[in-house]
Amino acid sequence: QVQLVESGGGLVQPGGSLRLSCVASGFTLGYASIGWFRQAPGKEREFAAAVSWSGALTAYADFVKGRFTISRDNAKNTVWLQMNSLKLEETAVYYCAARGLQRNWGDFAKPETYDYWGQGTQVTVSS
Repeated sequence: QVQLVESGGGLVQPGGSLRLSCVASGFTLGYASIGWFRQAPGKEREFAAAVSWSGALTAYADFVKGRFTISRDNAKNTVWLQMNSLKLEETAVYYCAARGLQRNWGDFAKPETYDYWGQGTQVTVSS
């Protein structure tokens, strides 16, 4: 059974940092590129960051560039999202998602191209 499990969310003050983890089971993470998305109440799910299967390629939404870093360790079947300088408006549920190697890397920001999703982890930025 394919599963993605996110963790690391919580309550943080504006300007603070969190490190989210996404652990995969039921498949070999090295055969998938991984994306992080987020969804705030009343808003559509939006792309935040993605990493290719090997880690050689990364991509970020403009609003997180320079503050978020995505990384992976295929031996541990884990992908991380380091989030720094968090803002109030970044309160959301953060999801990791996996897509197979047959997918076009250039479509990394399109949620419909991802095959598996985790249940999400809540990030609340509040003073």
